[in-house]
Amino acid sequence: MKKYKWGILGPGVIANSFAEGLTALPETAELYAVGSRDAGRARAFADKYGFKKAFGSYIELVSDPEVDIIYVSTQNTQHEEAVLTCLEAKKAVICEKPFAVNSKQTRRMIDTAGANGVFLMEAMWTRFLPSIVKTRSLVADGAIGEALHVNADFGFRAGVDPDSRLFDPKAAGGSLLDVGVYNLAFCSMIFKQKPRRIQSHLSLGATSVDESAVVILSYGGGRSASVFSAIRTPTAHDAAIYGEDGYIKLPSYWHGNAVILSNKDGVREFRLPFESSGFQYEAAEAMACLDKGLLESPALPLEETLSISETMDMIRFDNNLQYPFE
Repeated sequence: MKKYKWGILGPGVIANSFAEGLTALPETAELYAVGSRDAGRARAFADKYGFKKAFGSYIELVSDPEVDIIYVSTQNTQHEEAVLTCLEAKKAVICEKPFAVNSKQTRRMIDTAGANGVFLMEAMWTRFLPSIVKTRSLVADGAIGEALHVNADFGFRAGVDPDSRLFDPKAAGGSLLDVGVYNLAFCSMIFKQKPRRIQSHLSLGATSVDESAVVILSYGGGRSASVFSAIRTPTAHDAAIYGEDGYIKLPSYWHGNAVILSNKDGVREFRLPFESSGFQYEAAEAMACLDKGLLESPALPLEETLSISETMDMIRFDNNLQYPFE
């Protein structure tokens, strides 16, 4: 595998975790450049993690011929513009979740990647953690028989702040896009299809964003899921998969390191700790795909990202929630 030169577009909070993850891949990942609209911020971020270059604009980063792949970590509403700019410049991209604020943007990003023959992937880091990889393996091997029901929750309590992106509808705030997307992506991973029926309830707060989302999904054939997300209600962050012959539980599933399997053979716990931030696994996946000449990840195909985006649209629109820019 060649050594790939990484660029960070938008050195925000989550970008710190991604950069930390890259430092765990010294043989394949080179921390090359950072781009920000604030040159001082780019320089400080570059110095903190050892990136060689710092640019005071996104276009300078994208225009650097040495950059192989770019991690986009701007605010949700800026994802589409940033990703399209990268793709038009023929740069491979992984874009932080939620991939886009709606399915129209998602479709444009995917179509542009295809038109330019460039690799594109949603940076859903949870999908590539050792515990999640093990879970997929257990389900595929029939450890619990056919999976019939999934539960997942992700909630925390934030103080209401109209100036925060979490509570700002103009920034596509709310629980669904911020943390509910983890729940929906987990269900999608297990059932490998778009839900046939969706029932949901969004609780809108004073700033008109969804402070919580309760969603029931039906996949046909007796398969279903129930998920809950919130930005004003703390939850356990657990997930469970119930099958014909047993169940799998994942404590703190979106960043956890344990998988509990219960079936006819008894109860087993798999401990799967990881070093660094855990974001290195999605970076490694992207580089492995580039090495193979792939334009998308088999573990998180673009059609699945689109399906999840369409599901979030349906949930919002069924509850009369649209962002001001839509």
